[in-house]
Amino acid sequence: MPRVRLIDEGGEQLGIKPTPEALEYAYSKGLDLVEVAAQADPPVARVMDYGKYRYEQEQKAKLARKHQSQIHVKEIKLRPKIGVHDYETKKGHVLRFLGQRAKVKVTIMFRGRETLHPERGRDLLMRLADDVAEVGHIEAQPEVDGRNMVMVLAPTKAAGKERQVSEAESEVKSATGS
Repeated sequence: MPRVRLIDEGGEQLGIKPTPEALEYAYSKGLDLVEVAAQADPPVARVMDYGKYRYEQEQKAKLARKHQSQIHVKEIKLRPKIGVHDYETKKGHVLRFLGQRAKVKVTIMFRGRETLHPERGRDLLMRLADDVAEVGHIEAQPEVDGRNMVMVLAPTKAAGKERQVSEAESEVKSATGS
């Protein structure tokens, strides 16, 4: 590239210069000459501190990764003829998972003649959805998948808030010594 469009460190265009002259200008300022648009005619080169530029780019990328939230999917398996106590235990697990801001895939496993009565499984899933309505809502309605019936619950905006509040209160109590 014999000539480049030169941009100084302030962002002002200095015009089209021969490459050696642009390099000399950058080195006289104690900075680097970086090609920013190679496909342009003539190519665009910018005078900047390349190390500082790369550091700032890494910091932006790190901040963007920090603010991303990963969605975890937990799975609970039930049977249509589940006992009352077993149901309460599984419901407690679902509440805990939703409190952790995770999605919950609830699976009803049918065996033998149970497959003839999918409405029992649907009723059980809807009952579970109603029981956890304050912290979770139905993201995927119950649907039959072979011998299983699957429903996905997602946390609501309020899910996990009570736990954070109670943790903050317990920290305050432990700090005051009461």
